[in-house]
Amino acid sequence: MKRTAQYIALLCYLVFLGFPLVWLVSTAFKGPRELASIDPTWIPREATTGNFSTAFTEQPLLQAGMNSLTIAVSSSLITMVLAVPAAYVLARYRSTLTRLTTGWILVSQMFPFVLVIIPLFLLLKSFYLVDSQAGLIMVYVVWNLPFTLWMLQGYVRAIPPELEEAASVDGASRGKTLWHIVFPLLTPGLVATVMFSFISAWNEFFFALVLLKTPEKQTLPVLLTRFLGAEGVADLGPLAAAALLTTIPSLLFFLFIQRRLTAGMLTGAVKG
Repeated sequence: MKRTAQYIALLCYLVFLGFPLVWLVSTAFKGPRELASIDPTWIPREATTGNFSTAFTEQPLLQAGMNSLTIAVSSSLITMVLAVPAAYVLARYRSTLTRLTTGWILVSQMFPFVLVIIPLFLLLKSFYLVDSQAGLIMVYVVWNLPFTLWMLQGYVRAIPPELEEAASVDGASRGKTLWHIVFPLLTPGLVATVMFSFISAWNEFFFALVLLKTPEKQTLPVLLTRFLGAEGVADLGPLAAAALLTTIPSLLFFLFIQRRLTAGMLTGAVKG
């Protein structure tokens, strides 16, 4: 009975998560007449791909997609390069300074976007980084780094220090120990952290809206706002089609990275 209740709860949760995506797919393939109907349906009566062609015609989706991909991948890689050694130090060398740093990491996540956007805008303006992808990448790195550090140091602590001590006794240097023992066991954490950083940068809207003014440099979440009319009336069909196309890359990235996550967990189990 307990196991059955768990499966029922999991199924309800999956339905709750999948409902917006299913409705988005349904809306993207509906024609204007069916979208205006007061009797909505799950399955389009007359499916059409006109919304997708309209979305590509009205807005530069490919250009915005390349901008989002460049910014998300770059910020994720830079975040990982900075976070991995810092997380290792925070996890292995416990002191008052590292505890204060960990506390500050948690406190920094409580600051809302609105509180930091004005000083952040002025700072980037002084370095001529407003309305540039480089400036937005730096913002995403700084914003994602605290939570990334918090995630990674938990994974590092889960690796027994005795493995490193045994490798040191066998004559392995610190670099070889990290590369051949710690990093393989840390693979699941690295994959999960990359996934978080990428999706966070891919879906982010507020910073991109404020910092990017040139239409050719804008990302996909900002581009979606152009499907709203002057009076706030949405062009629902093309908007749903564009939103669906925006969602697909993150889903594909998750499916790809999930295989790496499973492989990393198996590798870590064998190494352990």
